[in-house]
Amino acid sequence: MNSADFFAARLAHETDPSDVYAAQKAGDDIVLVDVRGAEAWAQGRIAGAIHMPYREIADRAPREIAPDATVVVYCWSPGCNAGVKGALEFARLGYAVREMIGGYEYWAREGQPTENDHGPLPRVFDPLVMVVRP
Repeated sequence: MNSADFFAARLAHETDPSDVYAAQKAGDDIVLVDVRGAEAWAQGRIAGAIHMPYREIADRAPREIAPDATVVVYCWSPGCNAGVKGALEFARLGYAVREMIGGYEYWAREGQPTENDHGPLPRVFDPLVMVVRP
């Protein structure tokens, strides 16, 4: 595989928090899936995501997510590979799926909407991962 094919393949299977947020705002039809465990989900998650731990995907996805859905999965952070595991499970089931690189960590650090069981969480913008304008 040459370099162009490698990077094209990565872009076909990955997305990032900024692009996912833009897709949400544009009304694109994506199913955003948090593949982390129950404690992580309860602590905080992306607003509008559904919770499906990666170990449950093979059993639950066919019943809960339309087979023609475009799925985006995420886990904690770049240091977590649950997103890759979840994406693999969806791919094995035939779904169009992408992993959101950076995970929940970078989504939150970019100040995108997050929530927990009590409602919306404060939005914080981290200048190490994005341009912060006054």
